[in-house]
Amino acid sequence: MPSKAKTGKKLVIVESPAKSKTIAKYLGEGFIVEASIGHIRDLPQPSELPADLKKTSLGKFAVDVENDFKPYYVVSPDKKKKVAELKAQLKDADALYLATDGDREGEAIAWHLLEVLKPKVPVYRMTFGEITKEAIHRAMDNLRDVDAALVDAQETRRILDRLYGYEISPVLWRKVARGLSAGRVQSVVTRMVVDRERERMAFKAASYWDLTGQFGSDAGSFKAKLAAVDGAKVATGRDFNDDGELTSRNVAHLNEELATSLAAALQDADFRVRSVDTKPYTRRPAAPFTTSTLQQEAGRKLRFSSKSTMQVAQRLYENGYITYMRTDSSALSDEAVTAARRQAAELYGPEYVPQSPRVYTSKAANAQEAHEAIRPAGDSFRTPAQVAKQLSGDEFRLYELIWKRTVASQMGDAKGSTATIRLGALAADGRDAEFSASGTVITFPGFLAAYEEGKDESRGDDESDEARRLPNVAKGDGLTASEIIAVGHETSPPPRYTEASLTAELEKKGIGRPSTYASTISTIQDRGYVRKQGSALVPSWIAFSVVRLLEQHFTDYVDYEFTADMEGDLDKIANGQAVGAAWLKHFYYGEDADPGLLSIVNNLGEIDAREINSVPIADGITLRVGKFGPYLESSVPTVDPKTGEVVESARANVPEDLAPDELTAAKAVELMETAAPEERVLGADPHTGHTVVAKNGRYGAYVTEIIPEMTEEQLANQPVEYYKNGKPKPPKKPVKAKPRTGSLFKSMTVDSVTLDEAMQLMSLPRVLGADTEGNPITVQNGRFGPYLKKGTDSRSIGSEEEIFTITLEQALEIYSQPKQRGARAAVPPLAEFGPDPVSEKNIVVKEGRFGPYITDGITNITVPRDTSLEELTRERAVELLAEKRAKGPVKRTTTRKAPAKKAAAKK
Repeated sequence: MPSKAKTGKKLVIVESPAKSKTIAKYLGEGFIVEASIGHIRDLPQPSELPADLKKTSLGKFAVDVENDFKPYYVVSPDKKKKVAELKAQLKDADALYLATDGDREGEAIAWHLLEVLKPKVPVYRMTFGEITKEAIHRAMDNLRDVDAALVDAQETRRILDRLYGYEISPVLWRKVARGLSAGRVQSVVTRMVVDRERERMAFKAASYWDLTGQFGSDAGSFKAKLAAVDGAKVATGRDFNDDGELTSRNVAHLNEELATSLAAALQDADFRVRSVDTKPYTRRPAAPFTTSTLQQEAGRKLRFSSKSTMQVAQRLYENGYITYMRTDSSALSDEAVTAARRQAAELYGPEYVPQSPRVYTSKAANAQEAHEAIRPAGDSFRTPAQVAKQLSGDEFRLYELIWKRTVASQMGDAKGSTATIRLGALAADGRDAEFSASGTVITFPGFLAAYEEGKDESRGDDESDEARRLPNVAKGDGLTASEIIAVGHETSPPPRYTEASLTAELEKKGIGRPSTYASTISTIQDRGYVRKQGSALVPSWIAFSVVRLLEQHFTDYVDYEFTADMEGDLDKIANGQAVGAAWLKHFYYGEDADPGLLSIVNNLGEIDAREINSVPIADGITLRVGKFGPYLESSVPTVDPKTGEVVESARANVPEDLAPDELTAAKAVELMETAAPEERVLGADPHTGHTVVAKNGRYGAYVTEIIPEMTEEQLANQPVEYYKNGKPKPPKKPVKAKPRTGSLFKSMTVDSVTLDEAMQLMSLPRVLGADTEGNPITVQNGRFGPYLKKGTDSRSIGSEEEIFTITLEQALEIYSQPKQRGARAAVPPLAEFGPDPVSEKNIVVKEGRFGPYITDGITNITVPRDTSLEELTRERAVELLAEKRAKGPVKRTTTRKAPAKKAAAKK
């Protein structure tokens, strides 16, 4: 058979079409660049296995657990056409270049392509960290083979996740709820969020007070805070534990009375400077971005979710704007260092660039995803202004963030000085009070001229001293005091995780890979384990049940250290220091005294589902996680005030938007006391005889009919079906009739709704008639209010009561009008206060779902319950918006001015 004629064509396979288009520009003629569009094959669901394999050792996981954990792969149905196209292209090629990403996942995609395509031409593995002409040409000069160790690590991780999920998830289905899932990393991350909420639930606030004062001299005035009383340091939030106990010794714990009396005793005191201490200030720039730090900073500065950050970064990488975005390394290549230093000097001046390049090393224990940090692509960087017209808004913002961080990382230190002034006086009651003020003055901005790293919310009560210039005073100088005020504080609970702070904690603990953090955080939200409240991550009650079960019966598998060790073991496999099959055998079957997952699952014993799904809230009140959501149950018999009946086990629904730490004992009692009856019998349907009841459900109150079960006589009288051979078939289980239901109007309650109203509600939708073309028109109630429906054309109507009074003629009149786009006409604001001094947007008060709220179009804050709209002033509105923006960690209570000896005149 004659050999195939050489065509000179070379086939290059990458993952994405966007990447293929960019690379094709740099390779030129003779190269055909195609995209596999991700993985082409994977483990099938066990139910999709061929019939002859389902009863073998492959049957449970599509992994042969009895033969070195060999996986059974299938080409995904949606990839069969793509595989056929790649095989056709390969027939005419003289060489195959596998140019998928250089991490484990990319290496596995390359290996699967090799296994499926079975090429008969030379095969080369080609990797690059950025998609630029220089990088592609360098990659062509550094070709290699597929890395078997990286493939083994990815395959081991895939099988491990299959074993973990398929063994543990069914336990959750049986004991908590159907449809739940367990995951090697997702379950541990869920536990972290639940643990933080537990800390908040157990937290007890402590109250403490201090003083602030405004002090002045000929050189200027400044604000200072009480630091010590009679030589003892004044207690701050850091001196208390989470039980509200004072843990520090030899501190002065001021209460309201002591603080207020001290403020009054200092009104005429002779204040003098006791010391002035000045120290040099130096601050180094942050390292270039890794995957983890990029997600954190984009969350803080751009308000991007981790998932959005990675999606935008993927587009920037594939289109040649940044380097590969999945990396644990903070190092820069020599070319990148040169480019950053050159650009810093050009834009900010040569004095902003240190004599020697800065060298960064990864903090990760085993940085393996890529060899370089995330930075602008190329041997010379494009400024944000140069790419602004080529990028979307989000792409530009993220590129600018990466560019600033990279350039700043090669700039000089910020330098300045920090001054601390200690001042004091003897109070009229004999107590010695010492105040302190600190400020930092930046004399050389260095890298701050380009970039400053953001911060997460933290606990504590220290205000920032940066960019605060203090007057030039000397020891012994006299000072005038004004506005000495007693200020009350309460300690704050640990802040909830945000996506940024959770990502940082995961990296710190070594749990999972930074490249998977975004998908993991997205998964726990999609599964209903965690929801967002603003930027904070709040666990659901079902997450509490899941974590509790896993902690009690699968302790190691949600242990932070155990999970981090597993990640380290996968790293060893990736480095060729261990073999995946042997590691999986130890994990699944165990060894000696170390039980494997299989042994633990087979020896679970009895699991008390009721106990797992119960959380004590108050004496006699327990939260239960039920089929239709969480509810409160009281074990103390109560008397229904309306009927006088003794209720043995009263229940109350828990509002969906109520965070677990907000369900205090007092709140639980309130919910129980205000709970409407779960069910009220209204009577019998006059036509069917079915009992009609009103109920409180998870999504609101509604009415429904109770359809009785078929009697034995009715079941016996059902028609008999026969097989072809004449034998009778077993009787079928009767299909349950679906009861009619209807949601109550807003004006109705379970207590007040009548049988006649219930019959009307259950009759909906109401048919009004048809238009001239014969299209039926109905009226019904929906999630957003009452509306008319004609085919796919829906029109809102005024009120729920109109559902039963509107006529066909009125409906036709509505349909004769042009359809209004948008939900409804804009509602005028309740009040307007002019532009906000910070955002410069107009401040208005609007009616919201939970009452009136103040907004400038960017920040929203509910009007406090104790403030009427008539009493609300512009100053108060501005103040509330500022407080909401700040979200300071310190919860301030009463601010009281000390009583002065004589009334001060208003200036």
